[in-house]
Amino acid sequence: MTILNAPLSDRVPIRMDADGVARIGNTRVRLETLVEAFHSGHAAEEILLKYPSLELKDIYAVIAFYLAHPEEIDIYIDERRRAAEAVRAEVKLKHPSQGVRERLLARRTGGW
Repeated sequence: MTILNAPLSDRVPIRMDADGVARIGNTRVRLETLVEAFHSGHAAEEILLKYPSLELKDIYAVIAFYLAHPEEIDIYIDERRRAAEAVRAEVKLKHPSQGVRERLLARRTGGW
């Protein structure tokens, strides 16, 4: 089998971790992080400077894959964003921040 006949997943260094998060190569860098950097106008070399655990060839491969499949990647990123917002809302309900400052100040002055 030649590289041109290999499945696309063998050529694009994106893997799903145990939590369902798409990561680049064997790093902890998330797919959405790289895509957001690309959308912000950063060149592949600039992304590499910011995330030195990545490999330049992997950055280019992921950008090329994104450009070929923007709708699917954008859907994935939107789903991740919605899930993160839901978690933040749940945490905020369970642990409201209202009155935290006053409680901390009261503890500091011994007025618990």
